[in-house]
Amino acid sequence: MLRLISATPSPYARKVRIALAEKAIPFELVTEVPWDSTTRTPQHNPLEKLPVLIFEDGSSVYESRYILEVIEARWPVPPLVPAETWERLAARKVEVIADGVCDACVLLFWERHRAPEQQSAEWIARQRRKVDGGLRALAEIAGGREWVVGERFGLADICTGTVLRYLDVRFPEHPWRSQYPNLVALSARLEARPSFAASVPVPQVITDKVV
Repeated sequence: MLRLISATPSPYARKVRIALAEKAIPFELVTEVPWDSTTRTPQHNPLEKLPVLIFEDGSSVYESRYILEVIEARWPVPPLVPAETWERLAARKVEVIADGVCDACVLLFWERHRAPEQQSAEWIARQRRKVDGGLRALAEIAGGREWVVGERFGLADICTGTVLRYLDVRFPEHPWRSQYPNLVALSARLEARPSFAASVPVPQVITDKVV
């Protein structure tokens, strides 16, 4: 059976969990705190990042975008990436935006772990602009449609849904719910899906010093 090394708050790992569930691919979930010295992540990913998908023969793939590419190639049914070229590129654009928002959130999260006198107001402002700009772009792309791209659930919905719920976990003070009612409605529809309901993110306790 496949094994997926994951962290409970990770939007990157959640994307993979949702894709596997939507395709009804059985897997064993291995939960770790990747920042702690006890993690086994370096055994499977030289970059020491999650998620990591481990195959039955012990080989592994990592980085959520690449993992999703591998899953789509190996298990193409049901498709999560549109077949039509421009729809596929539109979905990939959403993936880039959503991952960029998540990356900025991670940088903000760790900046907050620094002593107050060591935190950079300019760095924090830059990351917040990325978050706000990315959310604004996602809201514009999604509009009032049922799905973010095309006429069926797919990659763009997974990426958008995971970043929105991640904000609720890591930055509940962010006003996206009051700013973008269309994203609120989209998030509610997505979180009602079994694949989303089974992978709700929760914070982890990090015991090792990281910054």
